[in-house]
Amino acid sequence: MDVGELHTLAGDAGSQDPLVALRALAGLRRELDRHEAAAVRRARNANASRQVIALCLGVSKQAVHKKYGRA
Repeated sequence: MDVGELHTLAGDAGSQDPLVALRALAGLRRELDRHEAAAVRRARNANASRQVIALCLGVSKQAVHKKYGRA
């Protein structure tokens, strides 16, 4: 997804129409999850610990392990 599409989704997330907003939020969540997973993989490949990754994400080390397993 390109930056323009992300901007459109972000704008639509504030729509007065709740169905438009929900669709946009679901799309943003999917994209954020995809980007987060890629960033976690890059961090682990760069030898960042799960603890450091967890601090960056604002979650516990166990949550990182549960969500990303061996990543």
